[in-house]
Amino acid sequence: MTVAEGTLRGDVFEQAGLPREAVVDWSGSEVAVTGDYRRDAEDFSRQWRIGTEMLMHLPPKNSRSEAQAAAAAEITRRDRAMRQKFLGAYVETIYRRLTDNLAKFVRVEHLVRDAALVLPGLVPNDTVLARENTFQQQHKDGFEIDQGLLLSSVLGHAACGMHLCHAMLLPRPEAFERARYFAGRGKLEFEGATLERHGKAAVVTMRHPRFLNSEDESTVDGLETAIDVATLDPAADVAVLRGDTVEHAKYRGRRLFSAGINLTHLYHGKISYVWYIKRDMGLVNKLFRGVARADASPDELVGGTIEKPWVGVVDGFAIGGGCQLLLVLDYVLAASDAYLTLPARKEGIIPGAANLRLWRFTGDRIARQAILYGRRLDCDTPEGRLICDEIAPPASIDSALETVIDGFTSSGVVSAAGNRRAIRVSEEPLDTFRRYMAVYAREQAYCHFSTALIANLERHWNAQNRTP
Repeated sequence: MTVAEGTLRGDVFEQAGLPREAVVDWSGSEVAVTGDYRRDAEDFSRQWRIGTEMLMHLPPKNSRSEAQAAAAAEITRRDRAMRQKFLGAYVETIYRRLTDNLAKFVRVEHLVRDAALVLPGLVPNDTVLARENTFQQQHKDGFEIDQGLLLSSVLGHAACGMHLCHAMLLPRPEAFERARYFAGRGKLEFEGATLERHGKAAVVTMRHPRFLNSEDESTVDGLETAIDVATLDPAADVAVLRGDTVEHAKYRGRRLFSAGINLTHLYHGKISYVWYIKRDMGLVNKLFRGVARADASPDELVGGTIEKPWVGVVDGFAIGGGCQLLLVLDYVLAASDAYLTLPARKEGIIPGAANLRLWRFTGDRIARQAILYGRRLDCDTPEGRLICDEIAPPASIDSALETVIDGFTSSGVVSAAGNRRAIRVSEEPLDTFRRYMAVYAREQAYCHFSTALIANLERHWNAQNRTP
């Protein structure tokens, strides 16, 4: 750092009203990676903690002066570069410490919290996140981007990334107790979903009636647990995923599959960054790969998952995340008036793993048109039928579903798991998914806090005038 740069930086920090002692301490020297983890962890952590304390000393983002905004940007830039440097050298060491040398499985939402305790400053702690969560999305500083950098680095490391994928495919702890209850009752209710046995089928119904069966923080855990229980249920040969009836005035009393991510909650800052990763590595990947065992790798070469065929039923529409779900199901039955969209362009985010999967159904050009240009695919068209296996009139959808279930179960489903694995190993083995998620974890973090996301939500969704 030159003297001129140091003077300019000092002037900005002084104008921002930051404590001089902290500024001098923070900007005094660049911390270098020496190869000694303990020493480097102490030195880097100290720098990050000082930087975070200075950011927390500033007024909220929407109340800052020009100098305060410049100071915040400089602190964030420098400390984030240091985090990337540290992760580049020590991500395996960090992950092994967080998992007792790979002896225990830790879900992503717990991994980032544990990392904040084990290596303060690497990712935001609960205090920092609690403050951030009081703001609308556009007024957040984006501390959670550092969670994305950590998860991207972990997933980018072959051994650590596969271990984390395994952790996210394990049944949620509450699933075993709920499975015992379901075995006796044949019906369960979760926040965001219901599960009911119909003959040889376990039917998961997504429920968020006020928000068109969209997904958000209130639905993700319940839906994932319902998927766990349905998958583990020995009395069901096939599982079904469908949307419930909704309350919205325009669609009241109608079934809808899913409106995707709850854009109103997103705009108002009520969806965390980790939500995206938890959803795609958890419930979505379980639909595709089944539920893992702790004592066997879920890799297709080992075959250590419990799985069964999944049938999707599309009433009305499958938008965004709803369309993403269809790409991991074995059979899709759709009403003739239903449609599919992936409005990533109008939202400003990456549509989950659709970039990895959609082109396998539609080809590259249609996939790019849907993701990059918002092309709508009506189910009862040649393009829609590339994703939907069967189309039925809306009034006949229930009877058509019974026929589909009978078709899957009448001859038994003994080979279903083996055939699913054989298909996956040729089109998307677990290691391919890991590599994709390493990119997704980083890029989605930046998208989640971009100014373009806010502008898109205001332009296309009128989000500023919607009540969360």
